[in-house]
Parts: sequence; structure tokens; C-alpha cells
Amino acid sequence: QVQLVESGGGLVQAGGSLRLSCAASGRTFSSYAMGWFRQAPGKEREFVAAISRSGGSTYYANSVKGRFTISRDNVKNTVYLQMNSLKPEDTAVYYCAADNSPHGDVRPYEYDYWGQGTQVTVSS
Repeated sequence: QVQLVESGGGLVQAGGSLRLSCAASGRTFSSYAMGWFRQAPGKEREFVAAISRSGGSTYYANSVKGRFTISRDNVKNTVYLQMNSLKPEDTAVYYCAADNSPHGDVRPYEYDYWGQGTQVTVSS
């Protein structure tokens, strides 16, 4: 069992930055690939980024590539999402998720555990 708690969301102006954190419970954090997803009102949950168990491989949605960076600290049991050059269309609830596989996936249903989400609002 893995429990995930996101933090770091908030209100920021367009062009600004935020760093999201996701703290995981349990001793098996390094056994899971981790992903970030987001969901805007009235829209489906969409993939943002994923990172492999070791942190050696990362994957990004085209919409965030070059602006967002996913990283992890397997000692602190935490995964991060650094978001730069934020745009109003990045406004959503952001979720972290754990996937019991080496590399993660872009499909939400492949993930085994989810956090409760943190709101990110980007004003124009």
C-alpha cells in the first residue's frame, strides 16, 4: 500500500513558476514509477509527466515539454514537478500517481495509487 500526498499548488500569474511535491508513505517508493496527471473542469484526466523507478528516464506530454521537469528523491520518498513558464491553460487539479512498473505510463488506469490532488491556477 502506498499513500500519496501532493502539495505546492496555488495561484500564479502567467509566466510564473510553481513546484509541486508528492510525498509517499511506505518503504517501497523506489519500486514504483511515478506520474503526474492533471484534470481541468469538464475535461478528462490527462498525462503530464512520468519518471522511472530509478529516475533515469523521464517522459512528458508535448504540451509541457520544455517547461515542466519531473524528478524524484528515493531517499525522501518524494516526487517533484517543477513548472515554469506557466500558462492559463495549465490551470487544473494536479495528481501524482504510483505505477508498479519500471517506467510508468501515459494511461491513468495503469496506475495503482493516487493522491488527492492539488489545485494549480494560472491567471492571465
